[in-house]
Amino acid sequence: MIIDKLENLKKYASVNPLFPKVIEFLEQNDLNKLEAGKHEIVGKDLFVNIQMAKGRTPAEATIETHNNMIDIQIPLSDAETFGYTQRDALPAAEYNAEKDITKIPGLACESYITCQPGMMAIFFPQDGHAPCIAGVPEKKQYSKLRHNDYGNNKENRYSCQESCTC
Repeated sequence: MIIDKLENLKKYASVNPLFPKVIEFLEQNDLNKLEAGKHEIVGKDLFVNIQMAKGRTPAEATIETHNNMIDIQIPLSDAETFGYTQRDALPAAEYNAEKDITKIPGLACESYITCQPGMMAIFFPQDGHAPCIAGVPEKKQYSKLRHNDYGNNKENRYSCQESCTC
């Protein structure tokens, strides 16, 4: 998981081969003026989705994980809180391969972080996260980037130990 100011997204360009393309898209488009819906950048491997999300309480939020995609979540109109629990601490649950999502409802997250507009939260496959925790409906953006662009080639897959100073 990465929490940072959106202006620092360029510093993470080397994390995944698709990051430079999402950075370019975000630089060329005003997210607040984009129409709601899905905006494909590289087909199903990279897209941006603009949505109005119903605010949830922490108790209403559902933890989710993704096997193949990285989420870049950006609140646009209001602050958004994200719940976080490391994936290996979550119970087993049914995986929806078509939507690349596992949902774990009814479980509280281990920790929470709030992002203001102008900030971002990036969640990797090892990150269980509960989005859309907000007191009011909010306009938000989330980008989905394919995590395993080159299949199981370990040299091309993101690894925190290799890419971060954790």
